Amino acid sequence: MELFLCRHAQPQWIADGLCVDNPPLTELGRRQADLLGKRLARERFDHIFVSPLLRTRQTAEPVLAALKREEVIQPWLEEIRSPVWQGSPAERASKAYREERERSAREQWHGLEGGEPMKDFVARIHDGAEKFLAEHGVYRIEHELPIWHIEDPGERIACIAHAGTNSTVICHLLGLTPTPWEWERFVLGHASITRLEAFKIGDGYTFALSPLSDLEHIPREDRTY
Repeated sequence: MELFLCRHAQPQWIADGLCVDNPPLTELGRRQADLLGKRLARERFDHIFVSPLLRTRQTAEPVLAALKREEVIQPWLEEIRSPVWQGSPAERASKAYREERERSAREQWHGLEGGEPMKDFVARIHDGAEKFLAEHGVYRIEHELPIWHIEDPGERIACIAHAGTNSTVICHLLGLTPTPWEWERFVLGHASITRLEAFKIGDGYTFALSPLSDLEHIPREDRTY
């Protein structure tokens, strides 16, 4: 089984100095998405799923067009829910993120004031991934090690989502202890591709990560994070 986790292309978080909630892609982001579509056109997927947010849906457009597929939304892929900052000065968001980074490790589980707590987000993605994988015949075997049962080892799935969502899914499949800083632990570029492949061991399957944040389809001068 192979799982391709694609991050959305560059979004326009700030317009005219003001915050944009659920932003569209920038002009550069549109180019990145087109290049992602050309790269994935060479692949075969049994399923392609997309986060419900605008930046992922716009990133998915050229991918789905290249592969002649319809959009299929998976609500659980939604990124952490930020505070409502629409129309606020950009400095308000910058200040909130600076203050969050200065907190102690345990305090960072609380997340941004007015947003989804980090602990709730991580739990939501782990729960969503578990249910999603079970629908595809993949579930964790009761074991102290990350061993999985996989009914169809040849299945290939692509998800177009977010840095936080994808990082937490990586953590889930590799059996890593969650942290409040998955964005920093797994650094994923815009329109990047991360691939997890299951391999057989004696009593089930486990997952290998290769590559992380592949950006070879995007020129260096157009890579953003």
